[in-house]
Parts: sequence; C-alpha cells; structure tokens
Amino acid sequence: MIEALRNAFRLPDLRRKMLYTAMILVIYQFAAHVTVPGVDRDALDQLFSGDQAGFLNVLNLLSGGAVSNFSVIANGVYPYITASIILQLLVPIIPRLEAIAKEPGGREKINQYTYYLAIPMAALQAIGQINIFESQIQGTTLIPGFGFGANSDLLTTLAVIITMTAGTMFAIWLGELITEQGIGNGISIIIFAGIVARVPANLVQLLQTNFIFNLVTFVLLTVLTVVVIVIIQEGTRRIPVQYGKRVRGRKMYGGGATHIPLKVNTAGMIPLIFAQSIVTFPAILAGFFGSGDTVRRVQDIFGNQQGFFYWFLYFLLVVGFTYFYTGVMIQNQNLAENLQKNGGFIPGIRPGRRTQEYINRIVNRITLVGAIFLGAVAVLPGLMQVVQRVVLGPAGASGQNPALVISSAGLIIVVGVVIDTMRQLEAQLVMRNYDGFMR
Repeated sequence: MIEALRNAFRLPDLRRKMLYTAMILVIYQFAAHVTVPGVDRDALDQLFSGDQAGFLNVLNLLSGGAVSNFSVIANGVYPYITASIILQLLVPIIPRLEAIAKEPGGREKINQYTYYLAIPMAALQAIGQINIFESQIQGTTLIPGFGFGANSDLLTTLAVIITMTAGTMFAIWLGELITEQGIGNGISIIIFAGIVARVPANLVQLLQTNFIFNLVTFVLLTVLTVVVIVIIQEGTRRIPVQYGKRVRGRKMYGGGATHIPLKVNTAGMIPLIFAQSIVTFPAILAGFFGSGDTVRRVQDIFGNQQGFFYWFLYFLLVVGFTYFYTGVMIQNQNLAENLQKNGGFIPGIRPGRRTQEYINRIVNRITLVGAIFLGAVAVLPGLMQVVQRVVLGPAGASGQNPALVISSAGLIIVVGVVIDTMRQLEAQLVMRNYDGFMR
C-alpha cells in the first residue's frame, strides 16, 4: 500500500488531484472556525460543557467542529443530502419528475433541482438548529434578537439565516470542486474530513478519565465495528442473468451471461439520518412548552439519549427506514423493465412482473441483515452506556462514551469514503500499469 501511494505521487496528474483535494479540505476547516455574527460565546460554551449536549456532540462530530464554533458552515452539506433524498423519494411518485429522469440529460436536471431545493432546506435547518440550541440553554439566548417575535431583531435574524445558507452552499461548492478536479466523491470527502478532524480532540477528552478502560474499549469497538462495516458494506447477492441470442443479417449478437449485484446494505447511512431526525423531534417540540417536569423528561429521553425506550425506538426506526429506502432505491432502478428491454432474463423466472417479484423477494431477505446491522450500530452508544454502568458503576457511566468518539454514522461514512477513494486510486494506477492498493 505504501508503494502504491508512492507511485500515485510519482504521477503528475494524480499528485495534482490529491494535493488539490487536500487544499480544498484545508479551506473547509478554516471556514469551520468562522463564527456566525451575533453568537454569544458564553452561551455556546455553556451548551457544550453540560451533560445535555449528547446529540449536539454527534452533530459537532459530523460537522468537523463547525457546530461547537457555530460556524457559517454549521449546517455542513446535510441540506444538500436531505434535498437529494427528498427528490429520490419524489421521482417515482411524481410522473413529471419520473419522465424528466428518463430523458437524455435528465439526471443533470434532477441534480440542478437538488441544488435549488438545498437552499430552502439550508435556511430551515439553520432555524431548526438554532431552536435546538435555544431549547437547551438555561437563562440566556444563543443569538440575542434572533427570531420572528415581537422582541426580535429582523435584520439580525435575516443576516444569520442568509449567512448560514450561504455557508452551506459554499461547502457544497467545495465538494463539487473535489468531485470535478480532485479524488473521490466531493460531498462524501467533505463529511469524511470533518469527522476525522474531530477524532483527536474527542479521543483526548475521552482519555481524561478511566484511561485504561476507555482506551481498550475504544480500540476494540473501533476495530470490531470497522471489520463488520466492511463485511456488510461489501456483501452482495449475485443474481444470474442470461441474454438471449439475436440474429441480425448474417451476424449473431448477445447470448452472454452476467449477474445483478444486490448489496446487503443498499441504503448506506441514510436510515440513520432519517431515524435520528425523527427521534429527536419530540425534544425540539418540547423546547417550545416551557420547563415543566414532563418537558424535562421528554428532553432527557429524546434530547440527551437516555433510557431503554429511546434506544429501542431508535433501533425500530432505523430498521423500518432501511426497508423503506431500499424499496425506493430498487423501484427507481427498474431492474425487471431494463432487463426485458435489453433481452435479458433470470434463468427459471418469467420476464416482467414475475422477475420484479423475484428481485423484491431476494432484496427483502438480504435487507434484513443490513437493517439489523444498521440498527445495532445505531444503538451501540446505548449498549456502551450499559457496559460502563456495569463495569465502572453509576459514576463511570456519566463520563465520556467511547462509542461516540466516532459515531456510528461517522464510522460508516469514514469506511465507505476510504474504500471508494482507494478504488478510484486503484483504477488510476492500474490504468497506468502500476500495482494498486488491493493486490
């Protein structure tokens, strides 16, 4: 692998792409430290110093520290991801969008609509994120004057929303630059860099207490989780496909055999994002109803990730969304229709509706493994809390959680981006007759 990296740096075009990618990531990290104007730093420090910052620390990890600084790119590129998911769900539902997607150049139009939709999504996420912060702060406000009420400052409110929306679009633009002129998928690389940038600081904070236990637990958890993620992410079920022979004039075409690779985890980390958004909504809603006992209880369960009910509900939502999103993805691919158009068929299965039913049946079976895997990875911090309470007692359980140094979603992103980037470098090296990474 080291020799392959040396070969990559010896090639001028690959070296330029890698250095260009590194330069964009440095720019992104600088932007992550540019604070939104008007933020009360004392209130922000109070927010992240208390025990109530469980979910906020996950957001901060996925943003590369931009949330704890309340940077102009505190939203990251997630509004774009949300917009992309929404359009993926709407394409099979709205006939006009489905027709556009099937036209020549239709995917480019859908991508353009995704950028347009990302702008209002960024504005809404900025408002929602500030409301989450405000609901967690006691006795003060994060941005004095923010809001649309009688005592709020409209100019300050608009300035904050526009600034955070512009920061999101700037982050998306940086990701597109990496995709076009660098190495790997730019949006994924941006998220990957943000996660990796926060790991050293989180690890140092973790090792401040219970050094031996936390270090051993972190190493074991990370190694075991990465191994399982690689196995599941790379796991596929191959469905054999046969193409019939066609005679045109005096020549015979077709007659080949291939396969359809159906991934065990088609949905990736999208179900985790869906489930996390739903499961934290009660805490956001409770923040608007004062500070009674019921409100505090709801915020403890759904905002601070406490209790069996929270983790059980989170697990069920992840499993449910995995099946839902996988079904949408398979439907969008129109595998049975495309096979029939190209003269392909699955041996022993009648083309058309029977083929689609057969594919759906296979997908439902293998998705069970992927869904349970994602659910287990999602509730790993909760399981770790139980282990800490059993081994270290109640006092130890209140400390830093080794499973949150790199969150479950973060590990899936990191492993996926590393594998994808290595494959791209591998292809570039093999094309130039060099040995690659995966020999």
